[in-house]
Amino acid sequence: MRLDKFLSTTLGITRKEAGKLLKNKQIEVNGEIVKNGSQKVTDDCDVEFNGRTLRFEGPRYFMLNKPSGFVCSHVDDFNPTVFVLLDVVSPEKMHVAGRLDGDTTGLVLLTDDGQWSHRITSPRHVCEKVYYVETADPIAPETVEQFAEGVQLRGEKDLTRPAKLEILDEKAALITISEGKYHQVKRMFAAVGNKVEALHREQIGSVELDEDLEPGEYRALTSEEVASFTK
Repeated sequence: MRLDKFLSTTLGITRKEAGKLLKNKQIEVNGEIVKNGSQKVTDDCDVEFNGRTLRFEGPRYFMLNKPSGFVCSHVDDFNPTVFVLLDVVSPEKMHVAGRLDGDTTGLVLLTDDGQWSHRITSPRHVCEKVYYVETADPIAPETVEQFAEGVQLRGEKDLTRPAKLEILDEKAALITISEGKYHQVKRMFAAVGNKVEALHREQIGSVELDEDLEPGEYRALTSEEVASFTK
């Protein structure tokens, strides 16, 4: 993570204000005065402001607009991971709360708070997710009722939980599900004889993807967004 961004985050100041602190020789890294805001700092760096040690306080929560081609694991032999998109200290300590497939785009939540993410991913907690989907074939009107009643996925014993389908166009729809089975949306459409061509997650719980975030961009969650999963 860049030093000026680290200072901005830990001190609650702007990058410009952080630059002034650096210019005034008020910042030390590992015992040496540093004036270059682009210097990288890691978790094992000792950063001081006027003799006061600076550290991240508390857990971190982010939303990311995931681009296609990125995977949600930390290590992959063939694809880049979403964690390379984060300019944060110790990204290896963070994890995804609700993964997306490599070719699926949209809202991803990242945190280092395991209890918080458990409330999003655990089957015991009902957390709705909204996806925009484009299909290969026209979506039959009866698919709305089929999804509302639950469909039988290949290899699964039980029907899916009731899902809401809103048909937007001949081959486009919004689908709201409340569970997170492997490739669930793709398998649901396959179960009714259709195929998903594009999938984009727009919402998790009450948290919607920030429309100002371009693919690959992220921002910290607001306190209200964080708290929405603990109510």
